[in-house]
Amino acid sequence: MFQEYIKEEVGDVVVEKVNLSRATLKEAEDFKRTLVRDIESGKKRIVVDLAHCEFIDSTFLGALVVSLKKITALGGDLKLVGFQPNVRSMFELTRMYRVFESFETKEEAVASFN
Repeated sequence: MFQEYIKEEVGDVVVEKVNLSRATLKEAEDFKRTLVRDIESGKKRIVVDLAHCEFIDSTFLGALVVSLKKITALGGDLKLVGFQPNVRSMFELTRMYRVFESFETKEEAVASFN
């Protein structure tokens, strides 16, 4: 069975891998629910791995922003990893690179919490 999101726990850090080439309006609500479920279960350190995404739209970006606000209000943080060129362009165009801390590798992102 194909999984759109693959959760991995590295110590107390949750890594949510987005296993989609296109992350759009259709997936944004589901993904937001996935992140909110992690946050409400007490997870305060989340890394979202976007390495598989060739494209993300503004609604998916919005789901990330809502989740970031929710987790930072609880004293946690959400970081991003694995930008492909089009996704990086989207983050630069919308200036979201100023809002999110991003890393080249999952290992760097996880280590940044310590």
